[in-house]
Amino acid sequence: MIDTGSARGGPQGFTLIELLVVIVIIGVMLGTMLLSLGDRGQDSQLEKERDRLAALINYVQERAALQTIEYGLRCEQGGYRFVMYDSRQAQWLEDPLDDLLRPRPLPDGLEIALSVEDRPIVLPARSDPRKRVANLDLTPQVMIYSSGDLTRFRLTLVRAAAHRSVVLSGASAGKVEISPIAVQST
Repeated sequence: MIDTGSARGGPQGFTLIELLVVIVIIGVMLGTMLLSLGDRGQDSQLEKERDRLAALINYVQERAALQTIEYGLRCEQGGYRFVMYDSRQAQWLEDPLDDLLRPRPLPDGLEIALSVEDRPIVLPARSDPRKRVANLDLTPQVMIYSSGDLTRFRLTLVRAAAHRSVVLSGASAGKVEISPIAVQST
């Protein structure tokens, strides 16, 4: 006869509940570690907006050169938009044919600051893109010329609550540089 050890009360292994409790504890510990590691200067929403804006500026530079049309970047409180100069009407307009250049609001918690040629710019209040306002001033602060050049600028995206920021810098030769996330100590 084979003795399984059950009558003597000896160890038989772990129960399913004991294993599940250990797995849950390990999962909670790993989750906590990942969250704490992800908090070291990472802000995917800030990085995504920085990369989107840099890509759009490069796209507009190429579009301006191909179409020989002057474009501009207009920054407003809480958003930005790209505009084009219509020489027939002698005014700045939104590009009606390219949805990529639509007005873009910043995600919640992000703010924008702009300086052009080392002068800080006071940004106007954001206009509602759904309302068509006659004589809306769309004069850009940053010019994107059809020659490939652009106005020298420094655009800072800031998440004030987390003390994080990124900078996009444009040189007059048309090169746009992006910085990694900077974390200000509190």
